[in-house]
Amino acid sequence: MKKILLFLVLISNFAFAQMPDISNVWLNNSKPYTGTIGSKGEEIKLKINISEQNKKNDQEYFVSGYTLVDKTYSKFEGKLTIAKYRDSKKKGTVFGEYELAEENKGKHSGILKGRFIYTFKWNKNTEKIEGQYIEFIGNWKSYDGTLDFKTRIKNQ
Repeated sequence: MKKILLFLVLISNFAFAQMPDISNVWLNNSKPYTGTIGSKGEEIKLKINISEQNKKNDQEYFVSGYTLVDKTYSKFEGKLTIAKYRDSKKKGTVFGEYELAEENKGKHSGILKGRFIYTFKWNKNTEKIEGQYIEFIGNWKSYDGTLDFKTRIKNQ
């Protein structure tokens, strides 16, 4: 009987475990993410202005902001979804997927889609996160389907 009770308590802890709200991580200290787009390595900047954890699914974050490539500025909205979390004593890694839809303003607007990796170090003395590294690896595809570029974007 004790084993069954212990098992039920253990399962309920997993069922009601809550992902901490890390929405401020995606804001990148109000700095834009920078990277490359296309085979020629043209610079892209991505700035997330708003980030909120989904109240119904704590593994999902709604984000909005803008992208800037050359002189093309586009607002976007989208989501980041955490797929896996790996933790060691000093380092944590979060894996997931993202999809960001730009405002439809013609040929040079589309959807950014791919995977992200977020790694960080935990300082147990200060109890704070240090050494954050976030990278978005994926593709940008225009709404009309004529343009499709690889992207690699990371925090500064």
